[in-house]
Amino acid sequence: MNHTPRILSLATALPPHRLGQDEALGVARAVFGPRMRDFERLVPVFANTGIETRHAVMPIDWYMEPRGWPERTAAFREGALALLEEAAGQALARADLRPQDVDAIVCASTTGIATPSLEALLLERMGFRPDTVRLPLFGLGCAGGVLGLTRAGQIAQAMAGRTVLFLVVELCTLAFRSAEATPTNVVASALFADGAAALVLRADDDGERPRLVDGAEHTWPGTQDVMGWRVEDDGLGVIFSQSIPTLIRSRLEPVLDGFLERRRLARGDLAGLIVHPGGAKVLHALEEVCAPVTAGLDDAWAVLRRCGNMSAASVLFVLERRIESGARGPHLMSALGPGFTAALAQIDL
Repeated sequence: MNHTPRILSLATALPPHRLGQDEALGVARAVFGPRMRDFERLVPVFANTGIETRHAVMPIDWYMEPRGWPERTAAFREGALALLEEAAGQALARADLRPQDVDAIVCASTTGIATPSLEALLLERMGFRPDTVRLPLFGLGCAGGVLGLTRAGQIAQAMAGRTVLFLVVELCTLAFRSAEATPTNVVASALFADGAAALVLRADDDGERPRLVDGAEHTWPGTQDVMGWRVEDDGLGVIFSQSIPTLIRSRLEPVLDGFLERRRLARGDLAGLIVHPGGAKVLHALEEVCAPVTAGLDDAWAVLRRCGNMSAASVLFVLERRIESGARGPHLMSALGPGFTAALAQIDL
């Protein structure tokens, strides 16, 4: 029998260093202000993001000094593993499982480099079996939470009855590069944050748990320069276009409706939304495109306000809030990432 993947448990984790938006502005002003004639013109960005607090994997002073690839990579490896261990441990405990019970791990991250990959480094650290199937995912960016979950669901369906652990961690703050005094880098310093999530899946006949019904993606031609990374001498340089909200408004609707039609659904049939809170402008654009559905948008705004933009991890924080609120019925899960790609999934809570 072809069972639908079900979510057994979900847990999230934040690093220890909490940063208020006023404090972030102070750092950006100290680092960029003396070298940018128009810095004060960009200051309203910090208030307009909708963010109040964020969490960072390193203390604030660490970001004010020049850092190269060795330091950034060490911080990524140490910080990512600590957050994944915390999130995975909580998710497994909530499902009444041990690491030895996991048959496959899918791990998504695009904000750092680790070879062996992060889930490989967790095998001995957490006590997973040596024969655990592993799938590391890199390059999906903000879409990685939805696309990674879809891949994990496909593996769970192919391994029916077995346990799949989906992990996502993004340490976006490590992309803060003090040497690049540009408007894009200032905007990134107003948005980016760190976080991780872990989700346990199994394709079985337990009808009481949330179902991952289906997933899809759409990559628009000619949009490869909309979002991504540049590899610089001192780290990863952020690429994101000011046209993203416009692209959402002009191109997402037919893709979204086409996905729902294939599921014999319309937007009005949805019980709610689970969307990646990439920023205030992105959420406003999604609100217009997804109308008349509004349930779940308040959860996305809450995650943005309290946690900032944690790239692929953010949408799992929103999903956690929807589940904990007792929401029921079909939900559209969505995120946008490099490609430029729309990631979509139907989750029935």
